[in-house]
Amino acid sequence: MKRQRQSGTGRWENGAALLIAIFALLLISVVAIALIVSSGTDSALARNYRTSTNAYYAALAGVEEARGRLLPTNPNFIPLPGSPMPLTQVIYILNPLGSETVAPQNTGSPTTYPDTEYKQEFGVDVSTRVITTYTSVSPDAGLPGPAYKWVRINPVTEQSMGAGGAGVDVNSDGTVDAFTPLYYDPANMNAFHVLSPGLIENATPPPTAGQVLELTAYAVLPSGGQKMLQYIVRPLVIFPGLNTQQFPAALTLAGNNVTFAGPGTASFFLKGQDQCSGSPLAMPAIGYTNNSDGSFHNVKTGATPPGNYEGAPVAPGPPPVPAIAPNTLNYVGNQLNPNWLTPSGLDSVVQDITNSADSVIQGPATPGSFPPGMSPTHPMTIVVNGDLDLDSWHNTGYGLLVVTGTLKYDPDANWVGVILIIGQGSFVSTKGGLGGIDGAMFVAKTRDSSGNLLATLGASSFSQTGSGGSLGSGIDFNSCLAQSAQGPITYKVISFKEIPLTN
Repeated sequence: MKRQRQSGTGRWENGAALLIAIFALLLISVVAIALIVSSGTDSALARNYRTSTNAYYAALAGVEEARGRLLPTNPNFIPLPGSPMPLTQVIYILNPLGSETVAPQNTGSPTTYPDTEYKQEFGVDVSTRVITTYTSVSPDAGLPGPAYKWVRINPVTEQSMGAGGAGVDVNSDGTVDAFTPLYYDPANMNAFHVLSPGLIENATPPPTAGQVLELTAYAVLPSGGQKMLQYIVRPLVIFPGLNTQQFPAALTLAGNNVTFAGPGTASFFLKGQDQCSGSPLAMPAIGYTNNSDGSFHNVKTGATPPGNYEGAPVAPGPPPVPAIAPNTLNYVGNQLNPNWLTPSGLDSVVQDITNSADSVIQGPATPGSFPPGMSPTHPMTIVVNGDLDLDSWHNTGYGLLVVTGTLKYDPDANWVGVILIIGQGSFVSTKGGLGGIDGAMFVAKTRDSSGNLLATLGASSFSQTGSGGSLGSGIDFNSCLAQSAQGPITYKVISFKEIPLTN
């Protein structure tokens, strides 16, 4: 009997082992299936993320192409139809793939990549606007470019600023305007709206304001991924003048206790009379910004002989000799943008220029560090962080030159455009020469010798102790050349968003 009980127990144990084996097999199968499903989900998520990311960067490439092509220095420059650009005008950059049709203005056809977003913002169909189209230049060396379909360039209103046309009341008048273009005015700080800093609504904007534009890009990938991105941009123009957008003098020395030392020879001239053909402008030869600290006397002492400093209000031509023209040397602080009268404001100007420069060079530097390709048709923006020594450089530069240290100038060199010496605020030249500066120069001391930002502007200085070699050596104010160098040097992004797509 004992053997029979033992035999029954063994059979029971054999059955339990089978159940355990089956359960283990099921568990392994479930885990395997879960791993397969998880792997498929991860792959799908990665694929969706990759598609979304590719579409995002395709749209980003579109808005960046449009932003770059708004600059006159771009070889594929897109001119705006009017200044300011009318609300009735819309520009498209089209980027079809192969033989497909891209016609965003055809909002009735879902196969031409219609621009239905425009109506959401402006309340009217884009087909009612005057449309100009350009072709994308994004493909390079035969390679396919970004897969965006179109980029739209248009003015901005209060109504179009908000999501879905909800708008932003920029001037806080209780009305969201749909008919007045918006501008950005860095000269009128008190006009800034808390929700839209820098923007103003004005049918007749001040001369220091630049029109705000909207750049909207729509990207569609072959896989079906879609993105729509939008920039709000404003032109970055370097204008110190408050009312005329001009430099207030051929040479402006900003600060306190500024000094000017000229060579005192008949061959060195500073001319405030505009050398731009046909221009009636006549500025002071030398302007200074502190009218109560003796700056005038500091400047006047070094400006000899007086007949070599030609300025307003004398008509173009030789000034009275030997008397100094009434505004040859003049206080210009009341003519400057307030941002150009404080170290922090000028520091912001330098940072804006640096962020958009063609070349940023660490000083001490020489012209050997200049980028190649500067020419009358291709002026450049060059920033030197530190000292720049132009000694023995017998060439010509074109565009906007910013030096944060001391500029040691060789009068055999020529610069056509604008020179800003903002930082240590020191110009030094100990030679004579045959060259000169055509455009304008601005000098301001904003930092001490250790590089710390000052609380108020320091003593900027201009020292040209070498005798000039010809009648043309010195600085000749030229509004055309100055304006060309001032830009816009870029269109600065003041707002960026991704627009949700419902289809």
